[in-house]
Amino acid sequence: MSLASGTRLGPYEILAPLGAGGMGEVYQARDTRLDRTVTIKVLPQHLAHTSEARQRFEREARAVSALNHPHICTLHDVGSQDGTDYLIMEYLEGETLSARLEKGPLPLDVVLKHGVEIADAPDKAHRQGIIRRDLKPGNIMLTKSGAKLLDFGLAKAAVPLTTGVTLTAAATRTTPGT
Repeated sequence: MSLASGTRLGPYEILAPLGAGGMGEVYQARDTRLDRTVTIKVLPQHLAHTSEARQRFEREARAVSALNHPHICTLHDVGSQDGTDYLIMEYLEGETLSARLEKGPLPLDVVLKHGVEIADAPDKAHRQGIIRRDLKPGNIMLTKSGAKLLDFGLAKAAVPLTTGVTLTAAATRTTPGT
């Protein structure tokens, strides 16, 4: 992780690293204007100069900003400073479904509750023409208020399903670089 505690991106002050993946580094931060805790996702420096990575990052911002749903992480802001592109999202307390499953199986009532929440979120996205192509336990946060989908980095705009157009598997398949 490349940003140190105390680093500022606009009005956001980095507090601590939360994790990293192939397309981003994630930090807990403080919004100094509103005095609230937020999550910052930054495009890593080794990817920041590639147009493909920046396009994916921008696509993620557009996809998440188009969605308002209780089980999808909320995007608050986007920015760029000194060559660092970043997304500001709500800070979620809890653990990923992946981390929770490492502790053992979930009780049936919890599986059913979260299953409905998890299924409802991509349904909302699909109805708005956004195909969520990276649904996995590591991209689902379990919080006190329920499950939340994270990381729309591989999301892709498609023809809204409400138009009556049928999407084929080939039309929604993930290919390298898209």
